[in-house]
Amino acid sequence: MKIAVPKELKNHEYRVGLVPGAVRELVLAGHQVMVETEAGLGIGYNDQHYRDVGAQVIKNVDQLYNDAELIIKVKEPLAAERQQLHTGHILFTYLHLAADATLTQSLVDSGATCIAYETVSNSRNELPLLAPMSEVAGRMSIQAGAFCLEKSHGGAGVLLAGVAGTRPGKVVVIGAGVVGINATQIAAGLGARVVVLDRSIERLRILDHLFPSRVETLFSTTDAIESQVLDADLVIGAVLVSGARAPCLVDENMVKNMRPGSAIVDVAIDQGGCVETSEPTSHDAPTFIKHGIVHYGVTNMPGAVAKTSSYALNHATLPYIQQLADKGLKQALSENTGLRDGLNIYQGKVTQPAVAKLFNQPYLDASQLFN
Repeated sequence: MKIAVPKELKNHEYRVGLVPGAVRELVLAGHQVMVETEAGLGIGYNDQHYRDVGAQVIKNVDQLYNDAELIIKVKEPLAAERQQLHTGHILFTYLHLAADATLTQSLVDSGATCIAYETVSNSRNELPLLAPMSEVAGRMSIQAGAFCLEKSHGGAGVLLAGVAGTRPGKVVVIGAGVVGINATQIAAGLGARVVVLDRSIERLRILDHLFPSRVETLFSTTDAIESQVLDADLVIGAVLVSGARAPCLVDENMVKNMRPGSAIVDVAIDQGGCVETSEPTSHDAPTFIKHGIVHYGVTNMPGAVAKTSSYALNHATLPYIQQLADKGLKQALSENTGLRDGLNIYQGKVTQPAVAKLFNQPYLDASQLFN
């Protein structure tokens, strides 16, 4: 199969769809891998590194897309990239369609087949291609929150760890999934007071086991969220509904009543955000202040630690890329129902039910096509 790796265009996105080691595996299996020039510079690999493992380095992006069958990216395609897509393409990347009606419509119009990393599942009902970036984002969320709390960045001037004779900062984590667990690990490790809310008692038990007496766990209700948010120095939005828009759990009135100079890091912003006042931001301008609260809504947080993120992502995606390349789309999706869960758009039809409902798009059941 002809596999293309374009250079990422999103603001401060330094990750790359395939690292040289992954390219080597695909080339050894007999596939043709084409990498756009300088695609790997953000993680320290130049064009020669890719040539050394058998890739063809392409300078002309039109040629790259024209020759490609399978396109491997990291982030959703921007407008210029979407114009390159056509019916013969399989696009494999993060998409987060529920947060973007324009993106969804343009991918439908392109006729391309689009598989989203974030909805691929496994036999344990987990999201194995979302997990590594959720780990990164969860850990980074505490770093970002600590930055937001500094007085020079609009915060109240609170040190999460505190020092002798002072109270540490209070971190409230909404959601005990992969993001929430990793955020909790870093916050508790710093010595902050940590409260985690979730509706899964089993997940809360896991946190009680991992952090005995160091983390408070609460069943998530509107009342519990409100009482904890109003007492927080830092709120981490870590809510996920696979393939769907994130539910709004912190409304604007709650934000208005938070302590001035508190901070919100909404990791769920890729899926629309779980805080009503959240808005997408970039690494260039990561924060804004609303109602006296510092908001952080960067939609590609892991791009800031591109080398770690690219390797972590490739370790998860490579087996699925190999299946698509070795077997072709139909056989791969027929044999692997978890990979089929990743299919969001197929030749102009939305195959993700939550997205189809949200944007009033015709829905196509992928299981009827590939079984």
